[in-house]
Amino acid sequence: MKTRITELFGIEHPIIMSGMSWISVPKMVAAVSNAGGLGILATGVLDENQTRAAVKEIRELTDKPFGANVSLLFPGAAENARVLLEEKVPVINFALGKGDWIVQAANEYGGKVVATVTNIRHAKRAQEYGCHAVIATGNEAAAHGEPPTTFVLVPHLASQLNIPVIAAGGVGDGRGLAAALALGAEGVAMGTRMMTTKESPLHENYKKLSLEKDIYDTLYSKRFDGLWCRVLDTEGARKAIRRGMNPIQLLKAIPNSRFIAKQLKLPFIKLFFGVLASGWENAKQLAYMANAFKLIRIATEDGDVKEGVLPVGQVTGLLHDIPTVQEVIARTVREAEEIIRNLNAKI
Repeated sequence: MKTRITELFGIEHPIIMSGMSWISVPKMVAAVSNAGGLGILATGVLDENQTRAAVKEIRELTDKPFGANVSLLFPGAAENARVLLEEKVPVINFALGKGDWIVQAANEYGGKVVATVTNIRHAKRAQEYGCHAVIATGNEAAAHGEPPTTFVLVPHLASQLNIPVIAAGGVGDGRGLAAALALGAEGVAMGTRMMTTKESPLHENYKKLSLEKDIYDTLYSKRFDGLWCRVLDTEGARKAIRRGMNPIQLLKAIPNSRFIAKQLKLPFIKLFFGVLASGWENAKQLAYMANAFKLIRIATEDGDVKEGVLPVGQVTGLLHDIPTVQEVIARTVREAEEIIRNLNAKI
């Protein structure tokens, strides 16, 4: 299967693994790339040294193209992006910020830059300052898709952009890949499907739970981490959304921010006053995320099904097994090709 995305990234299959904190670690990235897709390292919970070490580890595990992501709203993200540029990572994916400076620096060594977007305004801006592709995150996706669904967002963007569109949200098998290509996408990003694989570091409690849940068993709200966010419907998720950001949760954000500062090796006082100086709305958003990070971590790493919260897409209801990454990618491509052949026969 050959598309503009396979040509752009030099990969065999038009399948990308979404960069998911505590999931998209070097071994997962390498597994996806070795299977012919494009693995994306998640750097949101890494400091500069950890990011550099992760990139080096990936290069020891694969000689295939790979990528890494940065969420520019997060503390330490700009520093991580500079590490990725210094290490000449083949593909850099950014979100939640303006990445024109990343594009400019990546172009100097032939790197490719992909912006994650949820609307045409941000997609056009990304194209204007030189991004090589965009990931269109539809409502069905885990975490930060906005109200437009994949089925309308992808053709909306594809019809107005010159750069390739990658569909994210609602894709977990060959039917999703075939549909995305029909909508005008040049490839797909899969997160929920990839996290429920044998190689995934996701705790077994949540792998099992992901198979038990149906397509209806997710929650979509702005009250978890301050952005539109889709998570698995669990007791912990319902409690977190019910609480929102009240005064008690603001106070809880302080120790949770300390943990983040320690993890990213940032001076807490500098982080604290920097956040306050950024304005109330931004400070509130980062407080939301500090609390959300803790809940995601205890779900992903500890398997806490009562307090933890796991971002997943609606596609969790289409998952029925825990295969290897290689099996997921091979099966997805095989199913998509068969569907396309059958459609041709009908026509």
